[in-house]
Amino acid sequence: MQAALLIDTSDNLGVALRQLKAGEAVSLNGQEVILTDDIPAKHKFTLNPMAKGERVTLYGVTVGIMMDDIAAGGLIHTENLKHDADGFSETRQKSEDWIAPDVSHWSEKTFDGFHRNDGSVGTSNHWIVVPMVFCETRNVNAIRTAFERSLGYEKTSHYENLAQELVEHYQKGGTSESLAGISCENLDESPHKRIFPNVDGIKFLTHAMGCGGTRDDAEALCGLLAGYITHPNVAGATVLSLGCENAQLEILEEAIRKRSPNFDKPLLTYRQQAFSSEQAMLETAIKDTFIGLVDANQSTRQPAPLNHLCLGVECGGSDGFSGISANPTLGAASDRVVALGGKVILSEFPELCGVEQEIVDRCVSDEVADQFVSLTSSYAERARAVGSDFSQNPSPGNIKDGLITDAIKSAGAAKKGGTSPVVDAFDYPGWATKSGLSLLCTPGGDVESTTAMAGAHANIIVFTTGLGTPTGNPVTPVIKVSTSSELAERLPDMIDFDTGSIIRGEKSLDELAEQMLELIIEVASGRQQTKAQRLGQDDFQPWKRGVSL
Repeated sequence: MQAALLIDTSDNLGVALRQLKAGEAVSLNGQEVILTDDIPAKHKFTLNPMAKGERVTLYGVTVGIMMDDIAAGGLIHTENLKHDADGFSETRQKSEDWIAPDVSHWSEKTFDGFHRNDGSVGTSNHWIVVPMVFCETRNVNAIRTAFERSLGYEKTSHYENLAQELVEHYQKGGTSESLAGISCENLDESPHKRIFPNVDGIKFLTHAMGCGGTRDDAEALCGLLAGYITHPNVAGATVLSLGCENAQLEILEEAIRKRSPNFDKPLLTYRQQAFSSEQAMLETAIKDTFIGLVDANQSTRQPAPLNHLCLGVECGGSDGFSGISANPTLGAASDRVVALGGKVILSEFPELCGVEQEIVDRCVSDEVADQFVSLTSSYAERARAVGSDFSQNPSPGNIKDGLITDAIKSAGAAKKGGTSPVVDAFDYPGWATKSGLSLLCTPGGDVESTTAMAGAHANIIVFTTGLGTPTGNPVTPVIKVSTSSELAERLPDMIDFDTGSIIRGEKSLDELAEQMLELIIEVASGRQQTKAQRLGQDDFQPWKRGVSL
C-alpha cells in the first residue's frame, strides 16, 4: 500500500494514506520528503518549506493560506492554515469538450420501476402522509400508529418485544445482572408480513414549519411538499391541514400544478377546523387512505430504460479520504448516468467553495453560468450579513479527520458531481427537468440537502461518508458509500458500498464506478434494500431559508 498521495501535480501538500511517523521518508512524484511531524492517516503535510502568507494548494486549487512558517514534512492543522479560496467570475473560460465514458455495456439494460402516467418512473412505490403545519403532527402520528404495524411496515417491534421481556422479567423479581443478559432478537422483515406487497411503505413527513416565519417560508414548504407528492416514487398522498396556517392547501395545490400540470394521483386533503371533532377527521382520513393504498397496490414494477434514473449525489460525515476514494467513484458513476441520458443533481453550495470557476466553465451556456453565480453569491452574502461565512462549514469531525478548511472539504466534495457539463442551476425548492448534471442550491447539512434533492425528484440518492451516518429519506432510497474499509467493517449496518480498495491501490476508479452503477440498478429495481431502508431511516428536514451551512 502506498504511504501517501499527491492528488494533483501542482499541489504543495501531500496526503497521508496511513499513519506516518516523524523522520519517515516519503516519496511523491519523484520527490523525497522527510517528515518532521507524525502525520495521521487522512491528514496533509507540506512538500517543501512554506512561509507565512503563502498560498496552499490541493486538488489543483487554493485551499488556504499559511499562518506560520513551516518546514517540509510538517503537519497541516487549524493553527497553521486558514481558509482561503480562488475567486471566480461569471465568464465561462474555454474548457475541454467532455468525453463521455463508454456505457455500451448498459445501453440496453433496464431497471424495474413503477411507471407513472406523466412518463416518470419510480424506484419505489410509497404513500405519504403530510402535515401542512406542525399543529397536525400529533394527528399524523395517530395515523402512523394506526397503520405501521397493522400493515406490516413498522421497524421497531423487536425493540418493543425486548422492552416487554424486560418488564416481565422485572415483575418476576429479575436482578439487574439478569436483566442486562436479555438480548434483542433481529427484526422479522419478511415480505409476507405486508398487507400491500406492491406498496413499499407508508411514510410520514413531519416537520416544524407551516406557520409563523415568513410567507416565503410557507411558499418554500409548499413547494417542497409538492415535490414529494409529484415524485415518481409516490403513489398518493394524505394531507392534514389545521386550516388557518400560512401554508394553505391552495398554495400547495398551485405548486403541484407547476410541477405536474396533468397531476392525477390521489390527493386526500383534510382541514381539521372543518370537522366536528379530531376523531371525525382521523376516522375519515384513515379509511380514505386505506382505500387509496388498495389502489396503489395495483401498481407493479416494469422494465424502464436507465435514462429514467435521477441520481442525487451527497456527502456527509466527510473525512480526508472522501475526495480521494468515495467522491471520485460516485463522480465516475454520475458521469455514466449522464452518458446514459439520465439526470444527476449536485447540491450543497457551501461545499463548492473554491471550485466555482471550474463549475462555471462546465456550464453549457452563459445563462446557466449566470444562474449558478447568482445563487452561490447571494447565499454567501446572506451568510456574511449575519457574521458567518462558508469557511465555517467544516464540522469538528471533518477537521479531526483531515478537512482543515472549507476549501479542502469543497475541493473533494465537488468530485461527486463527476466531470460532465452542467445543464441547469436552480434554487430550492425547485426540481430537475433536464437530462444531465444540474445544480440545486441547498445548505451543506446532510438532511436538508437530501430532503431537497428528493423534493427535486431524485429517485436514487448515493451518499458518501468517511465518519459514518445513518441518513436516509422517506421516499428515495439512499445508498451509503464508505471512504475506507475500516468504516465499512466498523459500521456494517450503515454502509452499502466500500471504496477503501482505492486507498489500498487494489482497484481502479472505473472498476468501482461500474460496480456502483450495478448496485444503483439493483436498488432502483427493488431487488436490494439499502441499509437506511432496512433501518427505517426516514429523515425529512425542510430548509427554513436563511443561513444554514
